[in-house]
Amino acid sequence: MLTYIDSHAHYDDEQFDIDRDELLDRLHENGVRNIVNIGCSLERSQFSVDLAEKYPFVYAAVGVHPEDAPDTPDGYLSKVEFWTANPKVVAIGEIGLDYHYEGFDRELQIRFFEEQLDLAERSGLPVIIHSRDATEDTMNILRRRGRVKGVMHCFSGSAETARQVLELGMNISFTGVLTFKNARKAVEAVKVIPLDRLMLETDCPYMAPEPYRGKRCDSSMITRVIDKIAEIKEVSPETVAETTMANTLRLFERMK
Repeated sequence: MLTYIDSHAHYDDEQFDIDRDELLDRLHENGVRNIVNIGCSLERSQFSVDLAEKYPFVYAAVGVHPEDAPDTPDGYLSKVEFWTANPKVVAIGEIGLDYHYEGFDRELQIRFFEEQLDLAERSGLPVIIHSRDATEDTMNILRRRGRVKGVMHCFSGSAETARQVLELGMNISFTGVLTFKNARKAVEAVKVIPLDRLMLETDCPYMAPEPYRGKRCDSSMITRVIDKIAEIKEVSPETVAETTMANTLRLFERMK
């Protein structure tokens, strides 16, 4: 049985309200070593911390997603900073930029992104970065900081962008999108990323891989992503699972 880590999940989502506890127990018994539940808002970050304190194998990331920035009160950063002292909090995230929908506030998103990057540096925690339709601004902000300890999650960029992320010292993670028939760009990116810089994630309940596309995703489905990376890299699924697990443990130093 493969053992692996889901480095990015959203078990706080209401889609899991009907069976969250039962599902998490089952996942841990069937190969999922650890799960990082991701904060996108103050409320969701608190949920992630509570979930991590309830389950020994679950850890939390805390932060404000760019889409949640407009609804976040002043003084939010002190709350996020408070959580960073919790030993079950392994990262600041997910943070970043998202220009996908009309009406986004670019200046506000950039301010939140940079404030939380500063907090990550002060706390010594890595960052989990979300970037959607905002590659140029995201990379410019990161490059100004030099090397960045963190992971670019749900990577959707080109092979060239992947190389730039690697130059910053960051890891890169992929979801079930990698298994889609039209995922040629993602496949080309995986080809140029060394195995020791890759991480696995579901972004569940979203991004379910083939043949589950369109259904509720959970951490067990990462095996499909493992198989796809193994195919691209021409290595065994066991090698992918073991190496990505080691990469994740190295980045999230508090994880046991």
